[in-house]
Amino acid sequence: MPEYLLRPVTDTDTPVLLEIYASTRQEEVAQTGWPQAQQKVFLTMQAQAQHEHYLRHYPEAERHLIEVNGHTAGRLYVSDWKREIRIVDIALLPVFRGTGLGSGILASLQGRAKQAGKPLSIHVEKNNPARRLYQRLGFTEQSDNGVYLLMNWQPDG
Repeated sequence: MPEYLLRPVTDTDTPVLLEIYASTRQEEVAQTGWPQAQQKVFLTMQAQAQHEHYLRHYPEAERHLIEVNGHTAGRLYVSDWKREIRIVDIALLPVFRGTGLGSGILASLQGRAKQAGKPLSIHVEKNNPARRLYQRLGFTEQSDNGVYLLMNWQPDG
């Protein structure tokens, strides 16, 4: 697993946050057949809407960029609530997927949850390939919210 550093997001990180978001939706949006310029406008609007949603619904969340050897690898947003720790968002750029980086970050969060004696949870899209990773790491499905599943990891295993 690559060594990583978490760095708080700043206002100057907007372009890289857009790049990370776009990398998670590019394939899906490309299927529309829209011209590249239209795809970019759409992805920018969606990224902004997601950002505003996170600010409104998770104002307390820690917002980090994940860096590997000085390069941005992804983002991690986490809320530490009274009864649980919620992974609000974790996304890696394509070149860092499948390297063990995501597993390492999740293991670290599991350690944090275990130390705090709280469950660790995340909403996952049903068709997200990372869902298999969460299952391998001991997350179980708690509820089905249509497009998303709420998955939970218990520190007592």
